[in-house]
Amino acid sequence: MKLGVLGASGRMGQQIIEYAEAYGFDVSHAFVSKQSDARGNPIGQTHYHHVSEVNDAPDVLIDFSLPSALEENLAYAQNHQCPIVVCTTGLDAAQQQLLQDTAQKVATLHARNTSLGVALMEQLTRIAAGAFKDADIEIFEAHHRHKKDGPSGTALALGEAAAMGRKVTFETVNDGIRGDGLRSDDGIGFSVLRAADIVGEHQVWLAQAGERIELSHRVSDRRIFAEGALRAAKWLTAQAPGECYQMADVLDLKKQLAQLLD
Repeated sequence: MKLGVLGASGRMGQQIIEYAEAYGFDVSHAFVSKQSDARGNPIGQTHYHHVSEVNDAPDVLIDFSLPSALEENLAYAQNHQCPIVVCTTGLDAAQQQLLQDTAQKVATLHARNTSLGVALMEQLTRIAAGAFKDADIEIFEAHHRHKKDGPSGTALALGEAAAMGRKVTFETVNDGIRGDGLRSDDGIGFSVLRAADIVGEHQVWLAQAGERIELSHRVSDRRIFAEGALRAAKWLTAQAPGECYQMADVLDLKKQLAQLLD
């Protein structure tokens, strides 16, 4: 199966290329920005190209590029009817809507974190928030010193899962990073740490008088992100357009958890 990697010269793009063969993929397309020093250089059996320089398409795409490249990447996927796994974080509201629109025309999956463990943690957060309706919710995240967005896309996804568990919209309870330290009555707060080479750590606290639940996830090897993305890409090739899929769909987590809780 032919795989195209967007953001191919980046850290995660290189990991995708390294592990692709183990998941039955042949990296046939390696895409970079027009400004990339890698553009035109050989990579395996192909070369690094910009999407505007290529007239054909692979069987599926994995995008680990930047938000600024999203529009042209989605246009390429749509024009070639090529399923796409978008792993880019830091998207604004307009870009989120563009993802939803694209998903109506070509199979699309958006994963702010491709770890299978995080996909499970999101569902557990949703359940816990719904069960502990009066608990204060705080989300902590830590990453390497070069990460540009904060709170991380994963932290925000956990906040959205908590809001969903309480049947409220995330926008109405998102306290963000509190400068004054004060929380709103039903607010979900975020704490951010950037230091050294931390790969990724997330915690969700649900605290009420006398007790606290902590859900925690730590990553020690970036390989799990590459493997999760490759697994998602293989799954997506068998899906139809119509909704913007998530990692939970790849694992069928909602159905499995519903059966366990029945």
